Amino acid sequence: MTSENLSSSFFKKADKALAKSDHALANRYGVFNPSRQPVHTCYVPADKFTSEIQRQWGALARGTMAEHASTAQSFADAIGEDVKVVTAWWDRLNAKLENEPIEDLRIDFEDGYGRRSDAEEDEAISEALEALRGVNTAFLGIRIKSFEAITRDRALRTLDLFLSGFIAHNRNLDNFVVTLPKVTFASQVLVMVDACVELERAHKLPQGSLKFEVQIETTQAIIGLDGRFSAPDFITAAQGRLTAFHYGTYDYSAAAGISAAFQTLDHPAADYAKQALQVAVAGTGVRLSDGSTNIIPVGNANNVRNAWRNHYRLVQRSLERGFYQGWDLSGAQLPTRFAANFTFFRNGLGVVAQRLKTYVEKVDSGIMDEPATAQALAGYFLRGLDADALDEDEVQKATGHDRVALLALLTRKGQI
Repeated sequence: MTSENLSSSFFKKADKALAKSDHALANRYGVFNPSRQPVHTCYVPADKFTSEIQRQWGALARGTMAEHASTAQSFADAIGEDVKVVTAWWDRLNAKLENEPIEDLRIDFEDGYGRRSDAEEDEAISEALEALRGVNTAFLGIRIKSFEAITRDRALRTLDLFLSGFIAHNRNLDNFVVTLPKVTFASQVLVMVDACVELERAHKLPQGSLKFEVQIETTQAIIGLDGRFSAPDFITAAQGRLTAFHYGTYDYSAAAGISAAFQTLDHPAADYAKQALQVAVAGTGVRLSDGSTNIIPVGNANNVRNAWRNHYRLVQRSLERGFYQGWDLSGAQLPTRFAANFTFFRNGLGVVAQRLKTYVEKVDSGIMDEPATAQALAGYFLRGLDADALDEDEVQKATGHDRVALLALLTRKGQI
């Protein structure tokens, strides 16, 4: 390379000065996870978990709809949506509730389960492992207690016993994840990594087989003692085992001093925390999940409809802000979880498809999209397919791209 004013030695100097930055960009950022991300995590306390959990949640969802909104028109009225929008995905919603009411299941041994004697929790682990024989959700995991001093030993014991039984039953670890709650310091993440290494060694598993996610429920998980954002340190400490950050609505809100009546997913304090996490994970392959709402669609018709409308609004809000997953606490929340996803991805089908085609075909449309935007457009359709909101044939017809071609655009292997 020649230059009019810069010498060849300057180019070498620039390469040396930026070597660490180049390494970080190549190895820490620019990572894309092409695998399916569930639209929700369903939270079930360990003592309430049974082999019938999928059927129970699906039945509750369908039963609540049968009682309070059995038609597209009545459901549209309940959630405050245009009936034409609801009609477009009404059959799809009913099929989803019948065939896959739970995408990601989390058996909870933490707050939802509470503090029990060691004998009781050991027994709950055995019963959960036995019940799992009848469960076949696409994604699965457990939430152990935190690594704070008072619950650390119990958390590690539960992790050991459950994983040992899980592996003994020849269960697949590919879509299995452990949720580590109330993380405050990176040192707790390091201990989790060490525990995974020990368990892999004990069970002769390939290195890196065990993955975990971190639940953000403390203010220190956003800004640490040194005044720096904590999430990047958590990612580093996890050494490639971290799959996601999950926001914990109520513990985080309480830690921030927010009164109980205002502890919501759309509180400004929640937005601040989640936006900080979003910046930290960008390009790392670590995913994000929003939290839950404890306003459950139960009781009289007015309560159910108000809860549905609130949940539908909150899920759509999360999707608009780039949070494609959240936590559900009851089967009665499933209709609005899936409905919000279907609306989000189907409403943009035509416009986003045309924008992608315009970019790929280099048509002058008055919109100058960048390669990064083309990635986001491709990602939109891939997420829509994974959420069962879109079908492959209609996406290919609209965009001219099948799943493989969209994935190539997402990973910048396509012509972008």
